[in-house]
Amino acid sequence: MSRRDWAIAVGVAAALLVAGLSGRHPATDLDPLGHVLLAAGGLALAARRRAPVAVLVVTGLCALGYQAVGFDVPVVAYLFAVYGTMRAGHRAVTVVGSVVMLAALPLAILVSPHRWPVGEAFTQSRDVLELAWLVAAGAAGEALRQAERRADEAERTREETALRRATEERLHIARELHDSLTHQISVIKVQAEVAVHLARKRGEPVPEALLAIREAGREATRELRATLEALRDDDGHPPHGLDHVPDLVRSARATGLDARLTVEGHPDDVPAAVGRTAYRIVQESLTNVARHARAATASVRIDHRPDALVIRVDDDGRATPGSAPVPGVGLLGMRERVTALGGRLHAAPRGGGGFTVHAELPVDRTP
Repeated sequence: MSRRDWAIAVGVAAALLVAGLSGRHPATDLDPLGHVLLAAGGLALAARRRAPVAVLVVTGLCALGYQAVGFDVPVVAYLFAVYGTMRAGHRAVTVVGSVVMLAALPLAILVSPHRWPVGEAFTQSRDVLELAWLVAAGAAGEALRQAERRADEAERTREETALRRATEERLHIARELHDSLTHQISVIKVQAEVAVHLARKRGEPVPEALLAIREAGREATRELRATLEALRDDDGHPPHGLDHVPDLVRSARATGLDARLTVEGHPDDVPAAVGRTAYRIVQESLTNVARHARAATASVRIDHRPDALVIRVDDDGRATPGSAPVPGVGLLGMRERVTALGGRLHAAPRGGGGFTVHAELPVDRTP
Protein backbone atom coordinates (compact mmCIF):
# COMPACT_ATOMS: atom_id res chain seq x y z
CA MET A 1 0.00 0.00 0.00
CA SER A 2 1.42 3.33 -1.04
CA ARG A 3 1.39 6.55 0.95
CA ARG A 4 -1.07 7.96 -1.55
CA ASP A 5 -3.53 5.14 -0.87
CA TRP A 6 -3.23 5.68 2.86
CA ALA A 7 -3.66 9.43 2.47
CA ILE A 8 -6.88 8.94 0.48
CA ALA A 9 -8.16 6.37 2.96
CA VAL A 10 -7.45 8.53 5.99
CA GLY A 11 -8.97 11.56 4.28
CA VAL A 12 -12.18 9.71 3.43
CA ALA A 13 -12.39 8.22 6.93
CA ALA A 14 -11.95 11.67 8.49
CA ALA A 15 -14.62 13.17 6.23
CA LEU A 16 -17.07 10.41 7.12
CA LEU A 17 -16.41 10.84 10.83
CA VAL A 18 -16.90 14.61 10.61
CA ALA A 19 -20.16 14.09 8.70
CA GLY A 20 -21.29 11.57 11.29
CA LEU A 21 -20.45 13.81 14.23
CA SER A 22 -22.04 16.92 12.72
CA GLY A 23 -25.17 15.21 11.38
CA ARG A 24 -28.43 14.83 13.20
CA HIS A 25 -29.29 11.33 14.30
CA PRO A 26 -31.07 9.78 17.28
CA ALA A 27 -28.64 9.22 20.13
CA THR A 28 -28.39 5.51 20.97
CA ASP A 29 -26.02 3.12 22.64
CA LEU A 30 -24.91 2.06 19.15
CA ASP A 31 -23.29 5.40 18.34
CA PRO A 32 -19.74 4.09 19.04
CA LEU A 33 -20.40 1.23 16.63
CA GLY A 34 -21.51 3.72 14.00
CA HIS A 35 -18.35 5.75 14.40
CA VAL A 36 -16.24 2.58 14.11
CA LEU A 37 -18.08 1.60 10.91
CA LEU A 38 -17.57 5.07 9.45
CA ALA A 39 -13.83 4.94 10.13
CA ALA A 40 -13.48 1.32 8.98
CA GLY A 41 -15.24 2.00 5.69
CA GLY A 42 -12.85 4.84 4.92
CA LEU A 43 -9.65 3.12 6.06
CA ALA A 44 -10.49 0.00 4.03
CA LEU A 45 -9.80 2.05 0.89
CA ALA A 46 -6.06 1.77 1.60
CA ALA A 47 -6.22 -1.78 0.16
CA ARG A 48 -8.35 -0.97 -2.89
CA ARG A 49 -5.51 -1.62 -5.35
CA ARG A 50 -4.43 -4.95 -3.84
CA ALA A 51 -7.90 -6.35 -3.02
CA PRO A 52 -10.55 -4.27 -4.84
CA VAL A 53 -13.37 -6.81 -4.50
CA ALA A 54 -12.79 -7.30 -0.78
CA VAL A 55 -12.75 -3.51 -0.28
CA LEU A 56 -16.01 -3.23 -2.22
CA VAL A 57 -17.65 -5.76 0.13
CA VAL A 58 -16.22 -4.17 3.29
CA THR A 59 -17.20 -0.60 2.38
CA GLY A 60 -20.69 -1.76 1.38
CA LEU A 61 -21.24 -3.61 4.65
CA CYS A 62 -19.89 -0.69 6.67
CA ALA A 63 -22.25 1.69 4.83
CA LEU A 64 -25.24 -0.55 5.48
CA GLY A 65 -24.15 -0.88 9.10
CA TYR A 66 -23.88 2.79 9.93
CA GLN A 67 -27.12 3.52 8.07
CA ALA A 68 -28.87 0.90 10.22
CA VAL A 69 -27.37 2.48 13.34
CA GLY A 70 -28.88 5.82 12.33
CA PHE A 71 -26.03 7.80 10.70
CA ASP A 72 -27.37 9.51 7.58
CA VAL A 73 -23.97 9.84 5.92
CA PRO A 74 -23.45 9.41 2.15
CA VAL A 75 -21.66 6.18 1.20
CA VAL A 76 -18.59 8.00 -0.14
CA ALA A 77 -16.21 5.13 0.63
CA TYR A 78 -18.38 2.74 -1.37
CA LEU A 79 -18.18 5.06 -4.40
CA PHE A 80 -14.37 4.98 -4.18
CA ALA A 81 -14.54 1.18 -3.98
CA VAL A 82 -16.77 1.04 -7.09
CA TYR A 83 -14.20 3.13 -8.94
CA GLY A 84 -11.42 0.77 -7.79
CA THR A 85 -13.16 -2.45 -8.81
CA MET A 86 -14.09 -1.09 -12.23
CA ARG A 87 -10.53 0.09 -12.78
CA ALA A 88 -9.31 -3.39 -11.83
CA GLY A 89 -11.62 -4.93 -14.45
CA HIS A 90 -14.23 -6.54 -12.14
CA ARG A 91 -17.23 -5.18 -13.99
CA ALA A 92 -19.68 -7.98 -13.25
CA VAL A 93 -18.87 -7.97 -9.54
CA THR A 94 -19.25 -4.20 -9.40
CA VAL A 95 -22.64 -4.24 -11.14
CA VAL A 96 -24.00 -7.05 -8.95
CA GLY A 97 -22.65 -5.43 -5.78
CA SER A 98 -24.16 -2.07 -6.70
CA VAL A 99 -27.57 -3.60 -7.41
CA VAL A 100 -27.48 -5.36 -4.06
CA MET A 101 -26.41 -2.12 -2.39
CA LEU A 102 -29.28 -0.16 -3.97
CA ALA A 103 -31.74 -2.80 -2.80
CA ALA A 104 -30.32 -3.17 0.72
CA LEU A 105 -29.95 0.52 1.60
CA PRO A 106 -33.71 1.18 2.04
CA LEU A 107 -33.96 -1.87 4.30
CA ALA A 108 -31.05 -0.64 6.44
CA ILE A 109 -32.70 2.79 6.73
CA LEU A 110 -36.04 1.21 7.67
CA VAL A 111 -34.51 -0.60 10.67
CA SER A 112 -32.63 2.52 11.83
CA PRO A 113 -33.70 4.45 14.95
CA HIS A 114 -35.18 7.17 12.71
CA ARG A 115 -38.22 4.95 12.08
CA TRP A 116 -38.72 6.38 8.60
CA PRO A 117 -41.90 5.46 6.73
CA VAL A 118 -41.33 3.17 3.75
CA GLY A 119 -41.66 5.93 1.17
CA GLU A 120 -39.31 8.26 3.02
CA ALA A 121 -36.84 5.40 3.53
CA PHE A 122 -36.54 4.99 -0.25
CA THR A 123 -36.19 8.75 -0.66
CA GLN A 124 -33.48 8.83 1.98
CA SER A 125 -31.63 5.96 0.29
CA ARG A 126 -31.48 8.02 -2.90
CA ASP A 127 -29.94 10.87 -0.92
CA VAL A 128 -27.38 8.53 0.65
CA LEU A 129 -26.43 6.86 -2.66
CA GLU A 130 -27.20 8.91 -5.73
CA LEU A 131 -27.53 6.67 -8.78
CA ALA A 132 -25.82 9.32 -10.90
CA TRP A 133 -22.78 9.35 -8.60
CA LEU A 134 -22.68 5.56 -8.65
CA VAL A 135 -22.73 5.46 -12.44
CA ALA A 136 -20.11 8.23 -12.60
CA ALA A 137 -17.77 6.36 -10.27
CA GLY A 138 -18.08 3.15 -12.31
CA ALA A 139 -17.68 5.02 -15.60
CA ALA A 140 -14.56 6.81 -14.36
CA GLY A 141 -12.97 3.53 -13.29
CA GLU A 142 -13.81 1.85 -16.60
CA ALA A 143 -12.55 4.83 -18.62
CA LEU A 144 -9.22 4.83 -16.81
CA ARG A 145 -8.88 1.06 -17.21
CA GLN A 146 -9.46 1.34 -20.95
CA ALA A 147 -6.96 4.20 -21.19
CA GLU A 148 -4.32 2.17 -19.33
CA ARG A 149 -5.02 -0.86 -21.52
CA ARG A 150 -4.58 1.20 -24.70
CA ALA A 151 -1.38 2.69 -23.31
CA ASP A 152 -0.05 -0.80 -22.53
CA GLU A 153 -0.95 -2.01 -26.01
CA ALA A 154 0.77 0.99 -27.58
CA GLU A 155 3.89 0.39 -25.47
CA ARG A 156 3.88 -3.29 -26.36
CA THR A 157 3.52 -2.42 -30.05
CA ARG A 158 6.47 -0.03 -29.81
CA GLU A 159 8.56 -2.69 -28.07
CA GLU A 160 7.67 -5.31 -30.69
CA THR A 161 8.53 -2.89 -33.49
CA ALA A 162 11.86 -2.01 -31.86
CA LEU A 163 12.61 -5.70 -31.30
CA ARG A 164 11.81 -6.54 -34.92
CA ARG A 165 14.04 -3.73 -36.18
CA ALA A 166 16.83 -4.80 -33.86
CA THR A 167 16.51 -8.38 -35.08
CA GLU A 168 16.61 -7.28 -38.71
CA GLU A 169 19.67 -5.13 -38.06
CA ARG A 170 21.37 -7.94 -36.16
CA LEU A 171 20.77 -10.38 -39.01
CA HIS A 172 22.02 -7.80 -41.51
CA ILE A 173 25.24 -7.42 -39.51
CA ALA A 174 25.58 -11.20 -39.33
CA ARG A 175 25.24 -11.51 -43.11
CA GLU A 176 27.77 -8.74 -43.68
CA LEU A 177 30.26 -10.35 -41.30
CA HIS A 178 29.75 -13.73 -42.88
CA ASP A 179 30.12 -12.44 -46.42
CA SER A 180 33.07 -10.11 -45.80
CA LEU A 181 35.16 -11.72 -43.05
CA THR A 182 34.53 -15.45 -43.04
CA HIS A 183 36.13 -16.04 -46.42
CA GLN A 184 39.15 -13.85 -45.75
CA ILE A 185 39.85 -15.39 -42.34
CA SER A 186 39.42 -18.88 -43.79
CA VAL A 187 41.98 -18.09 -46.49
CA ILE A 188 44.49 -16.84 -43.89
CA LYS A 189 43.96 -19.90 -41.70
CA VAL A 190 44.24 -22.38 -44.56
CA GLN A 191 47.35 -20.72 -45.97
CA ALA A 192 49.01 -20.73 -42.55
CA GLU A 193 48.09 -24.39 -42.03
CA VAL A 194 49.53 -25.32 -45.42
CA ALA A 195 52.75 -23.36 -44.77
CA VAL A 196 53.27 -25.06 -41.39
CA HIS A 197 52.56 -28.47 -42.91
CA LEU A 198 55.01 -27.95 -45.79
CA ALA A 199 57.74 -26.67 -43.47
CA ARG A 200 57.43 -29.70 -41.22
CA LYS A 201 57.27 -32.04 -44.19
CA ARG A 202 60.58 -30.65 -45.47
CA GLY A 203 62.15 -30.83 -42.03
CA GLU A 204 62.55 -27.08 -41.82
CA PRO A 205 62.00 -25.14 -38.58
CA VAL A 206 58.61 -23.48 -38.45
CA PRO A 207 58.91 -19.72 -37.78
CA GLU A 208 57.22 -18.54 -34.60
CA ALA A 209 55.47 -15.81 -36.55
CA LEU A 210 53.86 -18.43 -38.81
CA LEU A 211 52.68 -20.45 -35.81
CA ALA A 212 51.24 -17.27 -34.30
CA ILE A 213 49.41 -16.49 -37.56
CA ARG A 214 47.97 -20.00 -37.63
CA GLU A 215 46.80 -19.78 -34.02
CA ALA A 216 45.36 -16.31 -34.57
CA GLY A 217 43.46 -17.59 -37.60
CA ARG A 218 41.99 -20.45 -35.59
CA GLU A 219 41.01 -18.13 -32.74
CA ALA A 220 39.49 -15.58 -35.14
CA THR A 221 37.44 -18.34 -36.79
CA ARG A 222 36.10 -19.51 -33.43
CA GLU A 223 35.31 -15.98 -32.27
CA LEU A 224 33.60 -15.12 -35.55
CA ARG A 225 31.53 -18.30 -35.40
CA ALA A 226 30.46 -17.48 -31.82
CA THR A 227 29.63 -13.90 -32.83
CA LEU A 228 27.51 -15.03 -35.76
CA GLU A 229 25.73 -17.53 -33.54
CA ALA A 230 24.94 -14.81 -31.01
CA LEU A 231 23.72 -12.43 -33.70
CA ARG A 232 21.44 -15.11 -35.17
CA ASP A 233 20.22 -16.30 -31.80
CA ASP A 234 16.64 -15.14 -32.36
CA ASP A 235 16.45 -16.07 -36.04
CA GLY A 236 13.47 -18.43 -35.84
CA HIS A 237 14.84 -20.26 -32.82
CA PRO A 238 13.87 -19.83 -29.18
CA PRO A 239 16.60 -17.97 -27.26
CA HIS A 240 18.79 -19.91 -24.89
CA GLY A 241 18.18 -19.39 -21.20
CA LEU A 242 18.63 -20.99 -17.81
CA ASP A 243 16.94 -24.19 -18.97
CA HIS A 244 19.80 -24.76 -21.44
CA VAL A 245 22.63 -24.37 -18.91
CA PRO A 246 22.65 -28.13 -18.08
CA ASP A 247 23.28 -28.80 -21.80
CA LEU A 248 26.36 -26.57 -21.64
CA VAL A 249 27.68 -28.46 -18.64
CA ARG A 250 27.06 -31.81 -20.33
CA SER A 251 28.85 -30.62 -23.47
CA ALA A 252 31.83 -29.49 -21.39
CA ARG A 253 31.89 -32.84 -19.61
CA ALA A 254 31.91 -34.62 -22.97
CA THR A 255 35.25 -32.94 -23.78
CA GLY A 256 36.87 -34.53 -20.73
CA LEU A 257 36.39 -31.65 -18.32
CA ASP A 258 34.95 -32.63 -14.95
CA ALA A 259 32.18 -30.00 -14.98
CA ARG A 260 29.47 -29.88 -12.33
CA LEU A 261 26.34 -27.76 -11.98
CA THR A 262 24.74 -26.65 -8.70
CA VAL A 263 21.44 -24.75 -8.59
CA GLU A 264 20.23 -23.15 -5.37
CA GLY A 265 17.01 -21.33 -4.55
CA HIS A 266 13.73 -21.32 -6.43
CA PRO A 267 14.02 -20.54 -10.17
CA ASP A 268 10.76 -18.58 -10.42
CA ASP A 269 9.94 -15.48 -12.45
CA VAL A 270 13.42 -14.92 -13.89
CA PRO A 271 13.14 -12.36 -16.73
CA ALA A 272 14.05 -13.68 -20.16
CA ALA A 273 16.85 -11.14 -20.59
CA VAL A 274 18.43 -12.24 -17.31
CA GLY A 275 18.14 -15.90 -18.30
CA ARG A 276 19.80 -15.27 -21.67
CA THR A 277 22.63 -13.34 -20.05
CA ALA A 278 23.17 -16.09 -17.47
CA TYR A 279 23.37 -18.65 -20.28
CA ARG A 280 25.94 -16.55 -22.15
CA ILE A 281 28.05 -16.10 -19.03
CA VAL A 282 28.19 -19.85 -18.40
CA GLN A 283 28.81 -20.55 -22.10
CA GLU A 284 31.67 -18.09 -22.41
CA SER A 285 33.19 -19.16 -19.09
CA LEU A 286 33.21 -22.85 -19.99
CA THR A 287 34.55 -22.04 -23.46
CA ASN A 288 37.44 -20.10 -21.92
CA VAL A 289 38.13 -22.98 -19.53
CA ALA A 290 38.33 -25.41 -22.44
CA ARG A 291 40.53 -23.13 -24.56
CA HIS A 292 42.91 -21.47 -22.16
CA ALA A 293 42.75 -22.79 -18.61
CA ARG A 294 44.19 -26.30 -18.98
CA ALA A 295 41.84 -27.21 -16.13
CA ALA A 296 40.69 -30.62 -14.98
CA THR A 297 37.56 -29.50 -13.13
CA ALA A 298 35.06 -26.69 -13.34
CA SER A 299 32.05 -25.86 -11.19
CA VAL A 300 29.01 -23.85 -12.20
CA ARG A 301 26.83 -22.49 -9.39
CA ILE A 302 23.55 -20.66 -9.99
CA ASP A 303 21.94 -19.10 -6.95
CA HIS A 304 18.38 -17.75 -7.15
CA ARG A 305 18.15 -15.03 -4.52
CA PRO A 306 15.12 -12.85 -3.77
CA ASP A 307 16.53 -9.85 -5.60
CA ALA A 308 19.30 -11.23 -7.81
CA LEU A 309 20.50 -14.16 -9.85
CA VAL A 310 24.10 -15.03 -8.98
CA ILE A 311 26.29 -17.04 -11.36
CA ARG A 312 29.72 -18.31 -10.35
CA VAL A 313 32.04 -20.40 -12.51
CA ASP A 314 35.31 -21.70 -11.01
CA ASP A 315 38.07 -23.80 -12.55
CA ASP A 316 41.32 -25.27 -11.26
CA GLY A 317 43.38 -24.15 -14.24
CA ARG A 318 46.80 -22.57 -14.43
CA ALA A 319 45.69 -18.95 -13.92
CA THR A 320 47.28 -17.09 -11.00
CA PRO A 321 46.92 -13.48 -9.84
CA GLY A 322 50.22 -12.57 -11.47
CA SER A 323 49.27 -14.10 -14.81
CA ALA A 324 45.97 -12.34 -15.42
CA PRO A 325 45.31 -12.44 -19.18
CA VAL A 326 44.33 -9.43 -21.25
CA PRO A 327 40.51 -9.42 -21.45
CA GLY A 328 39.37 -10.89 -24.74
CA VAL A 329 36.28 -10.21 -26.83
CA GLY A 330 34.27 -12.84 -24.97
CA LEU A 331 34.99 -11.39 -21.54
CA LEU A 332 34.30 -7.85 -22.72
CA GLY A 333 30.98 -8.96 -24.24
CA MET A 334 30.12 -10.71 -21.00
CA ARG A 335 30.78 -7.54 -19.03
CA GLU A 336 28.70 -5.46 -21.44
CA ARG A 337 25.74 -7.84 -21.07
CA VAL A 338 25.91 -7.72 -17.28
CA THR A 339 26.30 -3.94 -17.18
CA ALA A 340 23.33 -3.48 -19.52
CA LEU A 341 21.13 -5.25 -16.94
CA GLY A 342 22.50 -3.15 -14.07
CA GLY A 343 24.49 -6.06 -12.63
CA ARG A 344 28.05 -6.63 -11.49
CA LEU A 345 30.75 -8.90 -12.90
CA HIS A 346 34.04 -10.00 -11.37
CA ALA A 347 36.35 -12.16 -13.46
CA ALA A 348 39.88 -12.77 -12.22
CA PRO A 349 42.35 -15.47 -11.16
CA ARG A 350 42.13 -16.76 -7.59
CA GLY A 351 44.89 -16.62 -5.07
CA GLY A 352 45.18 -20.39 -4.83
CA GLY A 353 45.17 -20.89 -8.59
CA GLY A 354 42.37 -21.12 -11.10
CA PHE A 355 39.97 -18.57 -12.50
CA THR A 356 36.61 -17.31 -11.18
CA VAL A 357 33.76 -15.60 -12.98
CA HIS A 358 31.21 -14.14 -10.57
CA ALA A 359 28.15 -12.25 -11.85
CA GLU A 360 25.17 -10.77 -10.03
CA LEU A 361 22.14 -9.93 -12.15
CA PRO A 362 19.30 -7.97 -10.51
CA VAL A 363 15.89 -9.62 -10.72
CA ASP A 364 12.75 -7.56 -10.31
CA ARG A 365 9.90 -9.83 -9.19
CA THR A 366 7.43 -7.06 -8.43
CA PRO A 367 4.05 -8.11 -9.83
